[in-house]
Amino acid sequence: MATYAIGDVQGCYDELTTLLGEIGFRRGRDRLWFVGDLVNRGPKSLDVLRFVSGLGDAAVTVLGNHDLHLVAQYEGVEKLKEKDTFQDVLDAPDARELIDWLRRRPMMHVDGPYAMVHAGLLPVWSVEKAVELGAEVQSALAARNYRDFLRRMYGGSPDAWRDDLSGWDRLRVIVNAMTRLRFCSREGRMDLEAKGTRAPRGTWPWFETRPASEKTTLVFGHWSQLGLKVRTRQVGLDSGCVWGGKLTALRLEDRKLAQVNCAGYQAPGGE
Repeated sequence: MATYAIGDVQGCYDELTTLLGEIGFRRGRDRLWFVGDLVNRGPKSLDVLRFVSGLGDAAVTVLGNHDLHLVAQYEGVEKLKEKDTFQDVLDAPDARELIDWLRRRPMMHVDGPYAMVHAGLLPVWSVEKAVELGAEVQSALAARNYRDFLRRMYGGSPDAWRDDLSGWDRLRVIVNAMTRLRFCSREGRMDLEAKGTRAPRGTWPWFETRPASEKTTLVFGHWSQLGLKVRTRQVGLDSGCVWGGKLTALRLEDRKLAQVNCAGYQAPGGE
């Protein structure tokens, strides 16, 4: 039995199936961890959603910003964007079932020495605290009034965590950190506009703000321009498949990497 963490798929179904063949994945024996952004920008979001949801307990996926965008778009609380490529999902006869499955995915997943989140964690959060906060968002997305949350989910304010935050502001900070974060200050103030790899003044890549004493290894995606990043306590697996890079799998038991080349469905350098 092996557990493979896989970088941002983003609708690249053909590359995913090729990668699973390369690693010899067998359902019933192995498990897959997906770092989020199963959909969008690539050509086969519907195939990816049907496949991953059909794996049942053999797969775990956390929510990414593109996944939440699809949910919000389906529910009519956000407009379709020019570069969105998940119309196949929106038009599918099983769209409601797939969207409900996606909406109920966790923000974080922890098992043994590894934790998985789509984008990042703020320096003021322990892994244990972050799991609790992620569960708050998961509960909001599973509640009857989840559309109210989706309507208030977007925006960059507040830009830092405070323990006394409540309501929509509290949930928005959690979502922004876990699905959008790249750079933040040592105190945890987020810069959500910066892209690329050059940190704005007064900020650092979020993983450089984590405590040196941290024991859990954080597996993340979201940052295609950063590329594959393997550190002792953080592993970034978004190697830019949809942009013509590679799709990456990491076997957690021994950190063995496997990669397949990707056709490239968007111009390189995008986000």
